[in-house]
Amino acid sequence: MRNFGRALAVVGSLAIAMATAGCGSTAAPVSTGPSASAEKPTITLYNAQHEDLMKVMVAAFTQETGIKVDIRSGEDPDMANQIIQEGSASPGDVFVTENSPAMTLVDGQGGFAKLDPATLAQMGRQYAPATGNWVGFAARSTVLAYNSQQLKPAELPASIMDLAQPQWKDTFGIAAGGADFQAIVSAVLAVKGEAATAEWLKGLKANAKIYQGNGAAMRAVNAGEIKAAVIYHYYWYKDRAEAGTNSKNVELHFFSAKDPGAFLGVSGAGVLKASKHQAEAQELVKYLTGKNGQQVLADSPAMEYSISADVPTNPQLKPLSELDPPDVELSSLNGPKVIELMQQAGLL
Repeated sequence: MRNFGRALAVVGSLAIAMATAGCGSTAAPVSTGPSASAEKPTITLYNAQHEDLMKVMVAAFTQETGIKVDIRSGEDPDMANQIIQEGSASPGDVFVTENSPAMTLVDGQGGFAKLDPATLAQMGRQYAPATGNWVGFAARSTVLAYNSQQLKPAELPASIMDLAQPQWKDTFGIAAGGADFQAIVSAVLAVKGEAATAEWLKGLKANAKIYQGNGAAMRAVNAGEIKAAVIYHYYWYKDRAEAGTNSKNVELHFFSAKDPGAFLGVSGAGVLKASKHQAEAQELVKYLTGKNGQQVLADSPAMEYSISADVPTNPQLKPLSELDPPDVELSSLNGPKVIELMQQAGLL
């Protein structure tokens, strides 16, 4: 999970002091198979997605195209703000994130080049902002992970908004400091408005226990420390696909009826305007959203949703067609306002 709050709280001034220009760990350029060509430039990927997933997708891209990729990994907000600070001098070519508010941040500062229409056409309109300057390539569903020994399905809340009610005091957890939860709050803001969101956050401050990450919250549910936690779906599915150690007592409740608790978070990809290798950068984003790239995602152990209509999602997941997320314009997810409201509520 990425800590989105720390950087967005000060993005208005753009006075962000980056610890390193490299932005987190730097993987060696990926080159796989005889198709790699010395005549093609190596492009730089600013990566705020899970590094293990992107290494697999990039390796497949390099094998197919011969274009090598230098992966520089970091957190959503840090990389977004670094791109903004670097401006036209940025060495980056492509930016990918876990959550879309970081993409909106860069887009709002004019940091993206226009995507090829053919790339946008590979995805449904709901997976790209109105600007068309970036596009989604993966998704994760908001869920309520609950202890099946402590809660019965009939006792579960119908809406994520119900968690602000007094009966849920000290019974559930959230990872308030992470970009994942803050993206969920941005959906509440988009669907319910500022006043209702502020009141809801006030209720969460009174009721919720705070954890450092979705994984920690799920482990607390499994141990019976709390009865439930708001997380993204793939933490549970990944654990179940392995030994199930941290999820054996946990089941998932998917909110419905376009409730903000059914929010489908989108991971984005865009070509940086500063890229010196525009054609190759466009090719990478086209691959990530195309049939071959989406199949790599679906086949991976990441347990995130592939979102191309041409590629079925991982069969272990609840089908994408059975989810009922709210209709939210991606560019309307207001990260800075979320941070402001969470700070006012005392959650940050």
